[in-house]
Amino acid sequence: VQLQASGGGLVQAGGSLRLSCAVSGAIFIINDMAWYRQAPGNQRELVAAIASGGKTNYAGSVKDRFTISRDFTKTTISLQMDSLRPEDTAVYYCSASTRGGDYWGKGTLVTVSS
Repeated sequence: VQLQASGGGLVQAGGSLRLSCAVSGAIFIINDMAWYRQAPGNQRELVAAIASGGKTNYAGSVKDRFTISRDFTKTTISLQMDSLRPEDTAVYYCSASTRGGDYWGKGTLVTVSS
């Protein structure tokens, strides 16, 4: 399983960005998928997750501002980020969970200026 995240960049507070993660390889073994982020000096944290059946869950700090989605072919997941705040600044990673373990893509940097 290979994951490639894109869509990061610089945005002003209150703005929006949409991250995408292209999935390739043995996609049939993937169960849940998720977005994580890691800010400088902080541990990596879960931002949003989507199960194979479509159920989603969000970190409290992003609920009602971020939306995770997955296309029907399950080859792309997206993270729509609205009302961005400076504290959302981080490197964002997409991940895929399988019975054999988790896969990670290289991160994409999101910087929110105040």
